[in-house]
Amino acid sequence: MNEKEKMLKGMLYDANYDKSLIEERTKCKSLCYEYNNLHPSETDKRKTLVKEILGKTKEDLLIEQPFVCDYGYNIEVGENFYANHNLVILDPAVVSFGDNVFIGPNCSFYTPIHPMDYETRNKGLEYAKPIKVGNNVWFGGNVTVLPGVTIGDNTVIGAGSVVTKDIPSNVLAFGNPCKVVRTLTSEKCLPESNS
Repeated sequence: MNEKEKMLKGMLYDANYDKSLIEERTKCKSLCYEYNNLHPSETDKRKTLVKEILGKTKEDLLIEQPFVCDYGYNIEVGENFYANHNLVILDPAVVSFGDNVFIGPNCSFYTPIHPMDYETRNKGLEYAKPIKVGNNVWFGGNVTVLPGVTIGDNTVIGAGSVVTKDIPSNVLAFGNPCKVVRTLTSEKCLPESNS
C-alpha cells in the first residue's frame, strides 16, 4: 500500500517525505496561487479554476481570494457555497460541505493529526480524519474546525470558535471549545422588532 492509499484510509502515512504526495500538494498549491492572483472581476475564470482545484462541486459557488488547500481533490462543496477571504482547508482526509453553507473570513478546516509521540512526529508521519458539514450551516469569522468533526444541518457556529467535537443540527454553538448554546427555531432566528 502506498502513502496516498494509507492517507485516504485514515492510516499513519508519510506526509513530509513521500515524493508523490509532495508533487500533488505542489500541483494544488500552484493552482491555488494562480487562483489567488486572478483579478477579482474575472469571475468566470475564478469559478472554472476553483472547480478544477476542488474534488466535487455543484454549480453555484464562490470562494473569495486568498484560498489555500493541500490536495483539493478531497474537498466537496454543495450548491450555493460561499467562503469569505482567507479560507484554509487542510484536506488529506475528505472535507465535505452540504448546500447553502456560508463561511466567514479567516476560517480553517484541519483534517491532519500529528502524533503526540515526538519520535513518530519527527519522522513526518501523520494521519487524518474527515470533516463533514451539513446543509444550511453558517460559520462566523475566525472559526477553526478540527479533525473528525461533523456539524449538523441548519446550525450556526459563532465567530472565533474552535470546534473540537461534533455539533448537532439546528443549534447555535460557539466558544473555545465550541459548545451548544441553544436550539434554533424559526421564531428565535428572526431579528427582534423595535415596534
